[in-house]
Amino acid sequence: MGNLATPFGMGRTVTPVPAAKPTGRILVVEDDPAVQKALRRLFETEGYAVETQSDGKSAIDSFHASAPAAVVLDLRLPKLSGSDVCKEIKAISPTLPIVVLSAASDVSDKVLLLELGADDYVTKPFSPRELLARVRAALRHTTRVVPEAQVVSFDDITADFKKMEVKRDGTPVILTAQEFKTFQFLVQNAERVISRDELLNEVWGYQNYPSTRTVDNHILKLRQKLEKDPSSPVHFRTVHGMGYKFVR
Repeated sequence: MGNLATPFGMGRTVTPVPAAKPTGRILVVEDDPAVQKALRRLFETEGYAVETQSDGKSAIDSFHASAPAAVVLDLRLPKLSGSDVCKEIKAISPTLPIVVLSAASDVSDKVLLLELGADDYVTKPFSPRELLARVRAALRHTTRVVPEAQVVSFDDITADFKKMEVKRDGTPVILTAQEFKTFQFLVQNAERVISRDELLNEVWGYQNYPSTRTVDNHILKLRQKLEKDPSSPVHFRTVHGMGYKFVR
């Protein structure tokens, strides 16, 4: 496949590694076609699914249609500024990682973006590997596992992820393997809106991609087994137009 030459990295190159199983979808918002293309190739080489948008309004529309696992956001965009995009996304999904791309002269704007909730920024021109490392770090921060004991309790439910046991008022609850994995992923990302696409990637795996209806069916089963009133769920909540989130 050869080396990945980047138009934004001061002539530096990065050697691709064999693609891994996709670990989530990254939304790249960049109006420079050459940079956009290079970023797509960089992240896809590392096994991520990538969606690209060239202006702020399209980025917001894409986010509302299906929230990504992370956003790589250029600071200066047509139609809607990077600051406004960051503010709107963080207002809806505070823990979704956003890594900002900015020119060296945008120092005051970078401070503002960090105050608005951006997780990190990289100054142009930049090394592709540096950007990749920062995106990975932001993703690790938001997908950090539950405490060492891996025991979570809410209402009359106790889940021990290490032992793969779930009990309701002391009585074992039988979950299928996929139901358990869905439950664990939602709990380990509590309060964060998880898109159906992300659940499919993380729980089922990209190579075994079922329809998004499969996710809906598993959430329904979890509600029936773990909610006090499945018809009015408190913990496994639907975020309309975006996906689901777990709330204790």
